[in-house]
Amino acid sequence: MRPSAALVAALATGAAASLAAPASGAVRHYWVGAAPVTWNMVPNQHDAIMGMMFEPAETVFPTVVYRRYTRNWRKPLRNTPDQDLVPGPLIRARVGDKLRVHFKNFDTFHHQPHSMHFHGAHYKPSSDGAYLPGVSGRDAEVKPGQSWTYKLAAGRDSVGAWPYHDHSPSMEESIHGGMYGMLSIRGRDEPLPDREFVVVFAPMKQFQTIDGRAFVGNTPVFKSRVGEVVQWDVMAMGSEHHTFHVHGHRWRDPDGIPRDTVNVGPAESFRIRWREREPGTWLYHCHVETHMAAGMIGTYRVRG
Repeated sequence: MRPSAALVAALATGAAASLAAPASGAVRHYWVGAAPVTWNMVPNQHDAIMGMMFEPAETVFPTVVYRRYTRNWRKPLRNTPDQDLVPGPLIRARVGDKLRVHFKNFDTFHHQPHSMHFHGAHYKPSSDGAYLPGVSGRDAEVKPGQSWTYKLAAGRDSVGAWPYHDHSPSMEESIHGGMYGMLSIRGRDEPLPDREFVVVFAPMKQFQTIDGRAFVGNTPVFKSRVGEVVQWDVMAMGSEHHTFHVHGHRWRDPDGIPRDTVNVGPAESFRIRWREREPGTWLYHCHVETHMAAGMIGTYRVRG
């Protein structure tokens, strides 16, 4: 006998509830704004490997990005100690936590609506942030000067590194301009790594960027020490596939197989952890050769 529709729905609801966040976690507040900036993808105007030079007209453009603020958006902050404005702030939680992401639209460049749409977390439709005419609410179309609070929960199935991005009517233009970030959720009893690096592969204009920058000398220089636990949060945005590769290092995939290169497609993400033991300066990059040649390469420095 086939189960009734009501029973199927009840079973599905029960399964979802079993994965949802326990009630005993912390409530974590983040204050984020859609901030207009003038962004330079190649600040030193130089491709250090091929020796090519670029004019500012080729590398500088106005855009809107996610920026972290103090409470009630009183004061703008750097998104992380090591990174400026692209990607957006690293939002952290652990299983059991509730997140309150307070978002305000400061877009004075294009005067467009924006939103925040999160992967990996539990939420109600009013915190989806995805625009659909006649269906979605204010969460998906936060107009300039307005704000919205997204309410998320970190469930048992939320462990990992996940994208968030604009999903408003301005979605395509916003993502091409760098309006994305990462949500990092660790297990209930999982310690923080000593270092956590955010790597976002994305095209911008004619360049292939890592965290909105192109070419060695502009892309992030990640740093660690031998003995530290490092975590790489990696994702791709846009419409292209990439491969993440770190020289001189290997890790094991969920099946226990050693890897040194992993594929990542649009809005896909993963995290990798290891305890560092290889001192030196190493390359990390996308191994799609045309992407690497267009700027998707950087350095990782490990001190002994």
